[in-house]
Amino acid sequence: MNKTRRIKELTNILNEASQAYYQENREIMSDKEFDELLDELQTLEEETGIRMSNSPTQKVGSEVVSALKKVRHEEKLLSLNKTKNLNDLRSLLKDQDGVFSIKLDGLTISLTYENGKLVQALTRGDGETGEDVLHNAKRFSNIPLEVSCKEKFTVRGEAVISYADFLKINGLLPPEEQYKNPRNLASGSVRQLNSEIAASRNIHFYAFQLSMPNKHFNRKSEQLPWIESQGFETADYFIVDRDNVEETAQWLIDKARNYKAATDGLVLTIDNIGYAKSLGATSKFPKDSLAFKWEDESIKTRLMAIEWQPGRMGNITPVAVFEPVELEGTTVSRASLHNVSILEGLKLGIGDTISVFKANMIIPQVEKNHTRSNTYQIPFYCPSCGGGVTVKKPHESKILVCTNTSCPAQLLQSLSHFVGREALNIEGLSYSSLEKFVNAGIVSSPADIFKIEQHKDKIMSFPGFGERSYHRLVQNTKKARKVSLHSLIYALGIDYIGRSASKELCRYFQNDIDAIINADVESLLNVPGFGSKMAQSVSDYFRNSRNKALVEELLSILEIQEDKTSASRVSGKIFVITGSLEHFQNRDEMERFIESLGGRLAKSVTSKTDFLITNDPSSGSSKNRKARELKVSVITERDFLSMTGS
Repeated sequence: MNKTRRIKELTNILNEASQAYYQENREIMSDKEFDELLDELQTLEEETGIRMSNSPTQKVGSEVVSALKKVRHEEKLLSLNKTKNLNDLRSLLKDQDGVFSIKLDGLTISLTYENGKLVQALTRGDGETGEDVLHNAKRFSNIPLEVSCKEKFTVRGEAVISYADFLKINGLLPPEEQYKNPRNLASGSVRQLNSEIAASRNIHFYAFQLSMPNKHFNRKSEQLPWIESQGFETADYFIVDRDNVEETAQWLIDKARNYKAATDGLVLTIDNIGYAKSLGATSKFPKDSLAFKWEDESIKTRLMAIEWQPGRMGNITPVAVFEPVELEGTTVSRASLHNVSILEGLKLGIGDTISVFKANMIIPQVEKNHTRSNTYQIPFYCPSCGGGVTVKKPHESKILVCTNTSCPAQLLQSLSHFVGREALNIEGLSYSSLEKFVNAGIVSSPADIFKIEQHKDKIMSFPGFGERSYHRLVQNTKKARKVSLHSLIYALGIDYIGRSASKELCRYFQNDIDAIINADVESLLNVPGFGSKMAQSVSDYFRNSRNKALVEELLSILEIQEDKTSASRVSGKIFVITGSLEHFQNRDEMERFIESLGGRLAKSVTSKTDFLITNDPSSGSSKNRKARELKVSVITERDFLSMTGS
């Protein structure tokens, strides 16, 4: 092997991967494969003494290319050197104590405060220059916009999206818009130009580092409690020494396996700040810290088939089906391939030997194809309707699209969205029930759902549908006829228009459906939070004659309820909910009720919060303490119901 040629090859491959990962919110290889190639490159550089000027071992990140404003960091943000050897952790500490924490896998953000207010938010970028995302940082779920400290300081941390929110958000996006993992979703959300999108993504910020020139700390373990005292959250951390660091690492690994957000290993940092600074840094890494990465459990198996799953917008997603394997305690036999580009990159063929793993020990993914037979052919026909398909590239990835607008699979997905809890909320209409109705010719459009009484005998002949279940379904469809306009708009499934956007659209046009239908793109751009894609999508939807006819038919069936939020005592007030509930079934139900009355919701208590709702007002929780500190009204669930007259 020509080692010099291999060094150049690895440098180019890793730079391309780094560019895609950090600047374009996409992945062309797994973290595990990236680390393996980087280890190979570092070994070759040490053996040969050759290091390319653009080597990823010699620089921090890649050039910022986004349209967001570029701002230079006051202090360079270095990467962390990595290890998979527990002995390296003991060697780092020597006779020192260390701060050991879970490393969250999101987007690194630097927040600066002056005179008690958040004045700047920068992404890490290339380590020297970041992007200004202050407008989005202000919409994070759990950071303070104002703090008690009036001196200037900067807090660095990770912006993340939980697994639960990742699955929920991806489920509302068409396949070509879906994100591969929570890290990419967090990165893409923070770097949006439209802050409304970031606000809807429930982004959390976890602080891990403080820079404050005018305040002296001896230890990092003193800094972290101070950061928390200002209203920030931090990832779990422990003080360790060389005698217990390995034991603590095993404990943290087990904790990370069930963590609510994506994790990317552990971080060990020297606790003594003076000693840590004396160690200095290389051009890329600080010498006082190490990132410990345990290897993902990866197992070889055989590819049995590739299935194609149609979505409601016509996109068809490939799914790898393989011989079942045990991964992280569960049996896995399927993994999404996301799009045509990834499928082609893996050069798959039925019968190939592939390696699969769970990204962050949660989401099954195909890591590598060892055979690379490249014999699989993309289908020429839709697996649902048999109609023609075409490959499109709306963004950077190729997707397969069914060209038949009457495709039953598209119809089923649209109907399932239409009757969902966030839309018309028709109970009793599961996906399998809808499938029976579509196959029997009972339902061919959302309007047909309200005509099921015409098919009583046929419906009652279906397995599982007796007299009681039929009448219950009829009652539920009648109940659903009374609906708010924004719920109907959301139920239509207009591309890019979620629940919040539907409400803003209706609020801006004063619940005038005719005005919405006839609005042009220029008018729609005036809706708060709307960008060009959203405005164009709404305009295109209502210009389509079939869509227009469907809306007119639905309006003749439904009873659009008047929006009475303006007269509500809740209207315009900001609420934070904490703890368990007694009257409402869950937090989502209470949040929807507050929003229906014109109230607004927040995840953390700030000076702008009007009410903290808790059934344990005397609790010593951080939210209760913050509310008392800021003199925010603390009310119980019963108090809230009295306020609303419920």
